[in-house]
Amino acid sequence: MCQLLGMNCNVPTDICFSFTGFQQRGGATDVHADGWGIAFFEGRGVRLFLDPQPSSTSPIAALVRNYPIHSKNVVAHIRKATQGVVGLENTHPFRRELWGRYWIFAHNGNLIDFAPTLDGSFLPVGNTDSERAFCWLLQSLRQRFGAAPPAAEALFDELRRLTLELSGHGEFNYLLSNGDWLIVHCSTKLAYIVRQAPFAQAHLKDQDVSVDFTTLTRPQDRVAIIATEPLTDNETWTTMAPGSLWLFEDGAALHQAATVPGPLRKPAG
Repeated sequence: MCQLLGMNCNVPTDICFSFTGFQQRGGATDVHADGWGIAFFEGRGVRLFLDPQPSSTSPIAALVRNYPIHSKNVVAHIRKATQGVVGLENTHPFRRELWGRYWIFAHNGNLIDFAPTLDGSFLPVGNTDSERAFCWLLQSLRQRFGAAPPAAEALFDELRRLTLELSGHGEFNYLLSNGDWLIVHCSTKLAYIVRQAPFAQAHLKDQDVSVDFTTLTRPQDRVAIIATEPLTDNETWTTMAPGSLWLFEDGAALHQAATVPGPLRKPAG
């Protein structure tokens, strides 16, 4: 299976520290060596870096690790192929336009017997279940809401319904962002941490690297990091419940719901 990394902040922030540890899981400290990618939202634009080579040895990953791109929403993925050949066209994250905005999607899992009818508005380029699911999600959102984007709560509620349908085909952990929000679904395994004042020092699990956030942040900064496995060994990460959908905005979890029938609810705390 693959691994996911997401970041959502209230001010543009670089992800160099987290990516330094995450990169090692692509063939060095873990087996996810079938490609990697990362997307940074900057205003209405997106910088997208993809490489079908292992992230631990990728020169492009080294560039990203040392290039402090500041963004409020970041989606990254390292791949262990289950469906689809190893190649650039099957490398996550995937990008599409909907309602005049770019949407970015990355998936960890395996959807069995998932062959949706696509109307041509969004079509996969590669041959992964992940890209098919992304195209079907956006197609379904356009069919539901038409030409005008919905409010956040209406979008979240519809995504919960669609996610429930997709989850019936298998494991479906994913990150989805349009640059305003980061939507996270935990099917089996994801964890997150919100870094805010008072800031402290953090140490990576996958490399002997530490950072003192007190020297890099302001009191009002807030950064949420989401990962398949916690990236640091001296911080308290929150394990997401399997079967939960989350919406992060400005570094905070605004909405949380189970991906089973039931009312929309605010997260505890």
